[in-house]
Amino acid sequence: MILDLFAGPGGWSHALTVLGGHDVGLEWDEWACKTRAAAGLVTIRTDVARYPLWPFLGWVEGLIASPPCQAWSRAGKRLGLLDQPLVHQAVAALSQGRDTRAQLLAYCRDERSLLAAEPMRYLHALNSVGEPGWVVMEEVPDVLPLWHQYAAVLRTWGYSVWTGILNAADYGVPQTRRRAILIASRTRTAGPPPPTHAQNAEPESLFGPGRERWVSMATALGWGATDRPVPTVCAGGGPGGGPEPFPSGSRKTLSDARDRGAWTPRAGWSWSLRSNNQANATIRSVQEPAGTLFFGHRANECQWIAEPATDGPGQALPSPEPIRITAREAGLLQTFPADYPWSGNKSQQFSQIGNAVPPLLAAHLLAPHLGKQLTPDDFTLAA
Repeated sequence: MILDLFAGPGGWSHALTVLGGHDVGLEWDEWACKTRAAAGLVTIRTDVARYPLWPFLGWVEGLIASPPCQAWSRAGKRLGLLDQPLVHQAVAALSQGRDTRAQLLAYCRDERSLLAAEPMRYLHALNSVGEPGWVVMEEVPDVLPLWHQYAAVLRTWGYSVWTGILNAADYGVPQTRRRAILIASRTRTAGPPPPTHAQNAEPESLFGPGRERWVSMATALGWGATDRPVPTVCAGGGPGGGPEPFPSGSRKTLSDARDRGAWTPRAGWSWSLRSNNQANATIRSVQEPAGTLFFGHRANECQWIAEPATDGPGQALPSPEPIRITAREAGLLQTFPADYPWSGNKSQQFSQIGNAVPPLLAAHLLAPHLGKQLTPDDFTLAA
């Protein structure tokens, strides 16, 4: 089997489905598990830190791990950085079969920090039976020093290992999401997948076609095409998910803006996505990839905004009100299918989406281990 720790709503799992494989996901969050069930994914609802190891021994071909990033993410308090020495201690002890997690957890400023050491508990146990054949792990960039520690241990166990920072936009994801990656293999030389896209399109050379230009939000969402409507604002809590935590109110929609000519050069509207409500929020035009999508509380609410415009000399047009991004749009910008069955209310859906690995990036990372090769038709973004 392929074992997926902290499996979330299915970023890695959907990538494996596209590649013709499947995994067994371990996940605790109720709504992520319901999303996985609706998507037909195999899931064990459990605390990864408490689940026994013996059921997996002798069965694991590959191990995937994306530990929760909330303790380390720039979207939160980043207490994981203060806890990092304790996490390193936990990894060192677990790599030798010593479990010091309970003692170290008492000193952690964020109890989630130590979850980044959990993959080593599984890896040490599996290594006793010569498994797994390969490992792929993903986290926010600040976790890279921890991946270096993992790499040093894995090399002593006979793995070829690569660690580094990859930008999801370089692999066709309409989002400049940078992540720390670890790739390890017992049977092949580990290395990052060759990038398929670049900030600027590259010309063909003697070595073959150049990389394509980064995929824009407009392209991924299908906006601007005459046969595709621009999505509108959705309100309500969602099936079984409780009340909507953010007021929707009466807002203009991007469809309204298009109907007024907002998408024509004459009107001159310029729509952008603001990554959160904070003063230093990333703002990107729809003709660019999004910044990193992260959710979790109102300060991280992503909104579509339009810059002021004029309709003729000196005649100002009123700017449309900001419009909160929909779960469908956010999922597409993460390269999930348009009809992916997100469960829970909007807040729960956004949390799942923001924490997931983009399936298209995951597919590039996993394909070599499955002996597969991605084709341009494997992922259809807009639908």
